[in-house]
Amino acid sequence: MKKVLRFLKKDLMLTLSLLAAGIALLITPPSKRLLEDIDWRTLGTLLMMLCVLEGFKQENVLRPLVRLGAGLKRMTSLSLFLIFGVFFSSMFVTNDVSLIIFVPLTILLFRSGGKERYILPVISMENIAAIRGSLLTPFGSPQNLFLYGQSGVSAGHFMLHMLPLCVSSAALLAGFVFFLYRKNPREEIAAAGAETPWDPARKKQRIVYAALFLLILAVIVTRTPWWYAAVGVVLGTILIFDRRLFRKVDYVLILTFLCFFVFSSSVAANGKIAGVLKKAVAGNEYWWAIGLSQIISNVPASIVLYPFTENFAGLIYGADTAGLCSLIGSLASVINYRIYVREYPGNGGRFVRTFTLVSWAFFLIVVIPGLLLSRWAFF
Repeated sequence: MKKVLRFLKKDLMLTLSLLAAGIALLITPPSKRLLEDIDWRTLGTLLMMLCVLEGFKQENVLRPLVRLGAGLKRMTSLSLFLIFGVFFSSMFVTNDVSLIIFVPLTILLFRSGGKERYILPVISMENIAAIRGSLLTPFGSPQNLFLYGQSGVSAGHFMLHMLPLCVSSAALLAGFVFFLYRKNPREEIAAAGAETPWDPARKKQRIVYAALFLLILAVIVTRTPWWYAAVGVVLGTILIFDRRLFRKVDYVLILTFLCFFVFSSSVAANGKIAGVLKKAVAGNEYWWAIGLSQIISNVPASIVLYPFTENFAGLIYGADTAGLCSLIGSLASVINYRIYVREYPGNGGRFVRTFTLVSWAFFLIVVIPGLLLSRWAFF
């Protein structure tokens, strides 16, 4: 019992989702319809993504980027490389994985080069880069994966609507970097990157994970009704080639998704509650997504609010902006925080202060344009 309590205390998001699901089932008793309303396709796709991306991390697939970063000699160019490395990689390997790759690299390079004073502002900008870069693609973040699956639009149509936010965020991030080094744009750094060579014996695994990743992208983009067959192929292939990987997959995220799906389906099935929420949320999706995300994070907020949404653009733009307000707003921000405090125990307060300052400066610039853009209907 003590182990269970420690686990639930450690992962507050899972605890919250379990409580939400339990309360919802008291409001609306479980039924066959509840099981049918759960988005099993999203859960299956998420499971495939988590497995394959764990393989990417294990096999150090982005090693060439690490070597390139270690070769840059100016703080401006190195910071731009790291921040935009997160920005562009998050579009394909999800925002949390991009942070897991680049934040430790940033700490390593800046520490070895004697530039630790820049670590906090740069990884705060990497956090923004992960949130704003990942919004472009249907598979860049868990909430995008879910909302894209519900939208019914093509991948090209989806990306077209997200492009203005993505491009403007990239320009703004570059401006933030030049502002950080405004006193000495040519400041140099002599960093030593830790070389982690590829294991020749595991070349087959790297090829397998790359092939499985392409399969997952095809499943997402084409919306094939045979997605469950793809889940079987991915899990079966990993079972054959690298079964130990299953021990490292973040099943907590999948369980959290499942609990919030149960909560959302149960609430939507209750006529009185659904009526109240529909009146409150309809027309205010943008602000509801931002606000609710500060309580339960943007992924579950998207799941909970979707059934009561009339303006899809407002919901997705709000969910993809919510992570700029607080650590709770996005699970990626929590991951960033954990990586930093693992390296600098006792400095969590410094992280929160710097993160809040940088993120709110960005948020205040983009929040109103995002609201105006949300009037551009997806359908």
